[in-house]
Amino acid sequence: MKRKSPAPAAPLLPPPLAAQEDVAAALIAWVAWLGAERRAGDKTVSAYRRDVHDFVGFVAGHRGEPPNLAALASLRQSDFRAWLARRARDKLARTSTARALSSVRGFFRFLDRRGLVANAAIALVRTPKLPKSVPKALSVGDARDLLTESETDATVEWIARRDTAILTLLYGAGLRIAEALSLTKRTVEDLLRRRVTTLAITGKGGKQRIVPLLPAVTAALSAYRATCPFLVTAEPDDSFFIGARGAPLDPGVVQRAVRRLREKLGLPQSTTPHALRHSFATHLLGAGGDLRTIQELLGHASLSTTQRYTDVDAARLAAIYRAAHPRARSG
Repeated sequence: MKRKSPAPAAPLLPPPLAAQEDVAAALIAWVAWLGAERRAGDKTVSAYRRDVHDFVGFVAGHRGEPPNLAALASLRQSDFRAWLARRARDKLARTSTARALSSVRGFFRFLDRRGLVANAAIALVRTPKLPKSVPKALSVGDARDLLTESETDATVEWIARRDTAILTLLYGAGLRIAEALSLTKRTVEDLLRRRVTTLAITGKGGKQRIVPLLPAVTAALSAYRATCPFLVTAEPDDSFFIGARGAPLDPGVVQRAVRRLREKLGLPQSTTPHALRHSFATHLLGAGGDLRTIQELLGHASLSTTQRYTDVDAARLAAIYRAAHPRARSG
């Protein structure tokens, strides 16, 4: 089976760019550096590029002419604040603005390291205060019901088994949906043949981690493999998860399947494929798993991210602290 041809790459700089040639060239160099040196994913690079493009466009309107590198070096703290104020007037989400400011800071750091622009003003600009959001995990019972219902949800058996295998990977191994869909026929068939109980995953930023596979996960993968008609003729490096017409599975298909399941089961709208990953971490933590281990299993760069994802129970952590800390046990 031939793999689906990749879509044409997006242009490095969406036209028209309201900047002079030296800024445009610097943006191209930065984007290339993000991909080659930082190993940032395509979606991440695209988001960063849009953020900086928006900022440069604002500066052009704010100053009355397309900026060059010298103009970027002369920007004051008030100019950066004016950009943030414009985003607030446009009612853009604070999370989006915080990321945009981070992107612009990264661009200015790149310019500084290359000796192109030195501007200390941006370091004085505060990141917008973000509302504390905690991802909503499913209850153990709801997660179990979702997986059970997925086994008979689709009218075609192999598709139902495919969906179950994917959802089991998200909940049983904590994978992101993109990580699950990136698995190849070679990888899965090799672990099933050798009865391997761990899986090597390459996550965001090219970071690799090893996740253990529960028997329920390998059983779901095996059941799908045994019934999918397209895997018989697929090449080893083709996608393991395949759509109804034989092409690599699109994430939207999985999202629609979960939406259909949550409506059938009466689950809240927060029930998404990614909520299964949250549930994986939350249920492990609730059963006594430690944050450091869960951090490794999820592939998070920082422990604070893991705490946010797993909805840490402060009372439970306080109880662990009181039981474990030497001073708490002393008379």
